[in-house]
Amino acid sequence: MKIRLYQVDAFASKAFSGNPAAVCPLDAWPDDSLLQAIADENNLSETAFFVPDGDAFALRWFTPTTEIDLCGHATLASAHVLFQLLGYAGERIRFRTRSGELVVERAGAALAMDFPALPPRPCPAPPALLAGLGATPMAILAADDYIAVFADEASVRALTPDFACFRRLDRRGVVVTAPGSDVDFVSRFFAPKVGIAEDPVTGSAHCELAPYWAARLGKTTLSARQVSRRGGELGCRLQGERVIVSGRAVTFLQGEIELTP
Repeated sequence: MKIRLYQVDAFASKAFSGNPAAVCPLDAWPDDSLLQAIADENNLSETAFFVPDGDAFALRWFTPTTEIDLCGHATLASAHVLFQLLGYAGERIRFRTRSGELVVERAGAALAMDFPALPPRPCPAPPALLAGLGATPMAILAADDYIAVFADEASVRALTPDFACFRRLDRRGVVVTAPGSDVDFVSRFFAPKVGIAEDPVTGSAHCELAPYWAARLGKTTLSARQVSRRGGELGCRLQGERVIVSGRAVTFLQGEIELTP
């Protein structure tokens, strides 16, 4: 049994930047244990699998340890594979996922993804969050993740979190964010609870960040940078209850997974 495998650097305009995702096109779903084993073997923050589903594609995402509900960079990578490598001729791709239908459109040299907005709300700071940050943020909010807001970009870059503390939290991960020096806002994302210490660029976190920064800055079109070691650039546009997250992607490798009975 052979499965095609592509590795794509998402939210990147050149290799070795952005967030790498593995993408495996399938004709039909195998057992979930095989999908999880492939994701574990790939050892990337996400491996995406999709199968044709009528006039759309069913799309699923796996970290090395678990299936997740929403992943932006692996959705971007999947659309890149379809558009650039598999000859998909349309202008937009519809993905059916655990987070509902997601649409990705060509947008010049970039791809634009239509995601649900997840506005965060202020909340008390869990002790494990403050201990893990090792610094005191200006505000704590929560949506799918805890969001810690700092005063400036330098504070976000300087953080050296205690991941053991973050594993005790009751949400997926921790986003830290601040105004950017030359973009509207910057962020970092930590999710050791689902097998990701620091994610290089996290599209889904911007479903939470875009509504917050749109309200704070009084604008609906925002420029963003995730300031991980690899780094990545994103565009965000708030449209009511949706967030359009855009970015570029580049192919890093193409190959095959070989499975013996």
